[in-house]
Amino acid sequence: MIGRDRYVGRDAGPPVRRRLLARRPLVTYFALAYLLSWAVELPLAASAQGWTTWSFPYWLHYLAGYGPLLAALVTTRATEGTSGVRDLLARMVRWRVRPIWWIAALSPLFLYAVTAVALRLTRGTWTDVGLLGRINYLPDLGFGALVFWMLTYGIGEETGWRGFALPRLQQGRSALSASLILAAFWIGWHLPTFLYLPTYVKLGLAVLPGFALGIVAGAIVFTWLYNSSGGSILMVALGHAALNYVTGSPLGDQTVAAAISTAIMVWAVVVIFVWKVATLSVAPKQVS
Repeated sequence: MIGRDRYVGRDAGPPVRRRLLARRPLVTYFALAYLLSWAVELPLAASAQGWTTWSFPYWLHYLAGYGPLLAALVTTRATEGTSGVRDLLARMVRWRVRPIWWIAALSPLFLYAVTAVALRLTRGTWTDVGLLGRINYLPDLGFGALVFWMLTYGIGEETGWRGFALPRLQQGRSALSASLILAAFWIGWHLPTFLYLPTYVKLGLAVLPGFALGIVAGAIVFTWLYNSSGGSILMVALGHAALNYVTGSPLGDQTVAAAISTAIMVWAVVVIFVWKVATLSVAPKQVS
């Protein structure tokens, strides 16, 4: 009887651990995302600031992008089991969307082209596109840098931020409120990079307010893209990668990068006024 009672109890409901995590999945997710990414970034920051005599290869920076992805997988497995993980993986490769959303995802490349032409007309010289392939700590990747951004920070971040956190934040909240909450965590997650990443270190913390504004605008635009594409993580990952490609190179034309960042901010305002705060999209907000 004791053995049978133990068996029945095991099947009577989800394990205690799963029930507890199910009550606070977002807390678990954000804690893990920070822990996993900062476990890579804080040693790099300590080394760069001279707080330790240990040295670390700075290309490890790109592993930090997988923190949100791993946190999403672990939390999903713990709260929803293998069926939840399968759904998350399916949304990571959801490519069957209307062509307009592929165009929207790749729009940073079009914005770059338009800005480059405008600068050619005003200052008489072309922007060196080849510089976009030169990113921190790695050899010149050329156009392969776009693929690299997609496979690291694109799919790494967006599986977590938009794939896991956003749908849950949108439950019982407007899409705009969910985007602003997510943006706050997204900004905080980036903070260690201001202590070691050359792109940010040379600008200093004085640019943090502008950086934060850019993150808020990006969060709104990516919510628009995620909801509109029916919850395709692939689309927002591609959009994230394309944006990093045209703005993230320390050797790229910073005038172009600034112009594109400004365009994203304007885009975010348009999204709010045209599609309204409830969904920020042409489709219902994604809540699962």
